[in-house]
Amino acid sequence: MHEQHGVVSGAQLRAFGHTRHDLAANVEAGRWQQVLPRTYATFTGELSRAAKLQAALLYGGGHATLSHRTAAEEWGMLPISDGPIEITVPYNSSAISQLPFTKVHRSRALRHTALAMNPPRTRRTDTIIDLAVAEDTGQEALNTVVDLVSKHAVSVPDMLACVECRPPRRHRTAIAHGLELVRRGLMSALEVEYLDRVERAHGFPDGDRQSPLVVDGKTLWEDVTYDGAGIALTVRLDGRASHSMAGVAFRDRRRDNAAELAGRSRLVYGWHDVHGDPCGVAREVAAVLRRFGWQEGRRGRECFCRLEPAVPLTSPLH
Repeated sequence: MHEQHGVVSGAQLRAFGHTRHDLAANVEAGRWQQVLPRTYATFTGELSRAAKLQAALLYGGGHATLSHRTAAEEWGMLPISDGPIEITVPYNSSAISQLPFTKVHRSRALRHTALAMNPPRTRRTDTIIDLAVAEDTGQEALNTVVDLVSKHAVSVPDMLACVECRPPRRHRTAIAHGLELVRRGLMSALEVEYLDRVERAHGFPDGDRQSPLVVDGKTLWEDVTYDGAGIALTVRLDGRASHSMAGVAFRDRRRDNAAELAGRSRLVYGWHDVHGDPCGVAREVAAVLRRFGWQEGRRGRECFCRLEPAVPLTSPLH
């Protein structure tokens, strides 16, 4: 009982000698509470997260496992939310979603994707694929793959093996593209947006991704540099809350100073800039590229905006 956090199934109670009348009497008296069909909490009051997870798994049956967002939360990939507990059950299971408490998925490959942990959950690789497949669009699926694989040190070869073993039923091309981008060094959805909507759409030289830079004895990684094209420009894509931490902010300032001393130009953009005004970002990047001798060409042009010089951020003093 302790291992199940006070949550039991009707079958378990009957195995211990409780009758249907016992169940009904304890629920009616307020000593127990019914959480889901055939699933009970032997206490009153709010259920802990552990108890909620156990209740969903007991409802799903002996082979049920945490999956999708709930599995990602248990792996530490996503913050814990107030949404339904997501489980996957064998394809022939009778369990159905009981919203808002639990959402039930079905799989014929559950024996290959589940890990016998406490609580049981889908493997990291399968969890990421499940989340990507559940996205509404291919672009969202791609962003999910890039963000989760890169930020949580999931091996790209392991992801590719998972895709080969269990081909996604939706967004297959987008998922494969996302894994290729991670293999090439992209670390976030913001970097994907910059690559597609700024760099490629406006025919810029190919930037180098995640170039190392040593500051105060620590190796940091620049998001995009153009040294490979002979241009001393660094583009930083600041979409991480950690940049506001005192130690990281200090290293960023030291990194800025190191770039200045080395004669490097640097531009910094966030999600609002790149997603909301990619052409505005492109105009600023183009202005710096031209300063180093880059000449606009037609290669890769998907955007037909004019790359006129960027408007100065501040007016000149008179």
